[in-house]
Amino acid sequence: MTARTVLHQADIARALTRISHEILESNRGTDDLVILGIPTRGVVLARRIAENIQRIEPAAVASPADIVGALDVTMYRDDLSRHPTRTPQPTSLPGPIDGKTVVLVDDVLFSGRTIRAALDAVSDLGRPRAVRLAVLVDRGHRELPIRADFVGKNLPSAAAERIYVRLTDVDGDESVTIEEPGTDTGAGQGSDA
Repeated sequence: MTARTVLHQADIARALTRISHEILESNRGTDDLVILGIPTRGVVLARRIAENIQRIEPAAVASPADIVGALDVTMYRDDLSRHPTRTPQPTSLPGPIDGKTVVLVDDVLFSGRTIRAALDAVSDLGRPRAVRLAVLVDRGHRELPIRADFVGKNLPSAAAERIYVRLTDVDGDESVTIEEPGTDTGAGQGSDA
């Protein structure tokens, strides 16, 4: 059983830069934009996207903290009985989300269940004008009718394969790997797996 790296640090940076530009184009700037990362790696990716947006349009965003936050979905998940050890993380918003465009950010889109939970969490926090989804990796195999608006890499995979996203801020190094069944590096599995 083998693992192969499909994205290196430079590839991840390039994908996030492209996603940042796409978000700006889709939203026509930063007006009423809120970027919410889903813990753990989605928060890191959301922060990087916000930093990119600040570099692209410095006059529009004084600080990435003005537009980025974290959205915990633990209590909204439908698999808590299968994974009872999930620890809730804090939700932090940069401000009210009513009437704004909220971009949810996650590392891997797989079944769609994490994103369904995120949509439930967002609806409890307010009524945004629109909700968009940005993911570093879309691996397919949806169980729910959910589609990402902004994708770093479409990575078709077998359902039994595992996708690991490693980010320097969390894991000490940076890569996206795909592993065949039977291998396990212990790295961060995408949250929608």
